[in-house]
Amino acid sequence: MTDVTNDKKLTLPIWTMAIPILGVLAYFLSDTDSGFYLKIILGFILIGSVLASVHHAEVIAHKVGEPFGTIILAIAITTIEVALIVSLMLSGGNEARELARDTVFAAVMIIITAIVGICLLRGGIKFKEQLYKLQGVNAAVITLMAIIVLTLILPNFTVSGPAGEYSTNQLVFVSLVSVVLYSGFIFVQTVRHRDYFLPKNSASDDEHAPEPNKRTAIFSLIFLLISLAIVVLLAKFLSYDLEKIVIDMGAPKSLVGVIIAAIVLLPEGLAAYRAVKLNRLQTSLNLALGSALASIGLTIPAVAMVSIYTGMPLVLGIDATSTVLLMLSMLTLVFSLATGKTNIQQGIVLLVIFASYLFYTIVP
Repeated sequence: MTDVTNDKKLTLPIWTMAIPILGVLAYFLSDTDSGFYLKIILGFILIGSVLASVHHAEVIAHKVGEPFGTIILAIAITTIEVALIVSLMLSGGNEARELARDTVFAAVMIIITAIVGICLLRGGIKFKEQLYKLQGVNAAVITLMAIIVLTLILPNFTVSGPAGEYSTNQLVFVSLVSVVLYSGFIFVQTVRHRDYFLPKNSASDDEHAPEPNKRTAIFSLIFLLISLAIVVLLAKFLSYDLEKIVIDMGAPKSLVGVIIAAIVLLPEGLAAYRAVKLNRLQTSLNLALGSALASIGLTIPAVAMVSIYTGMPLVLGIDATSTVLLMLSMLTLVFSLATGKTNIQQGIVLLVIFASYLFYTIVP
């Protein structure tokens, strides 16, 4: 006989609920004049909220199954990322005209070189070779390449507006195209060819873990959203101090966008890393590539609407150095994920490209 009491029991660690609530309280009780030590405490709460969000995302993924669990995390993080960019754009005025471009570019580079690179390296060290389904990865990569070129590179070659900017009509068109491409990918991933995105090998350490009950899954979804929200709010709150540190170092202001993008993407990065340690590379790639697609495919239309509505200039075209690094990253990714198997060298190359991206961001 089924134990109804057990089915209704909430099976979440206390810390995964306590830290996000503590973060909300700390955020609303703080102000810009808060002391140095309080901001250090907020930094630790931010890290704790990241870890809590990873736990809740894994609970939800286990409940709904693949690939829906990874989609929920990708869209949740991207939604909050969009909210952060839009709020900074509106408060920054014309000085924020390049903010969306810098943040989206940073997010894409972090995902396709750092997150994928670390996962391939870790998987190669532990398992030598790992398997994934080529059809699913191909669908994600070709969609990502199309959106990247249309949103971050093509604006440098159009003549209707200033260099690097789309005209209003072009912004509307590229926004529609981005939504169509991302929607098409989601349809393929969840309906038409869902089997392309399911793990190729089913042997994982958590395969036989008990599925969380409905109440636990609902609470995890609520606390996932709270955790992600507090991560972004605290990142925004601490961004002024980060900006001051970056400027004092003599580094370009765009480095702040890189740091904030890294913080926002940390939950997804940790979830992808934990999956690859369990020999679930397919799940890691679903998380990483799906997040990159959501980050650029949903963010660009959102900030484009804000730009059109407010009349605020929006620079999307990246410079020549960034273009070279982005194309190198995409070509490396394409060849690394072209055989259905991965090894340690592919991870090393991607991480070297990421190190180069960071170096040339700090020393342009």
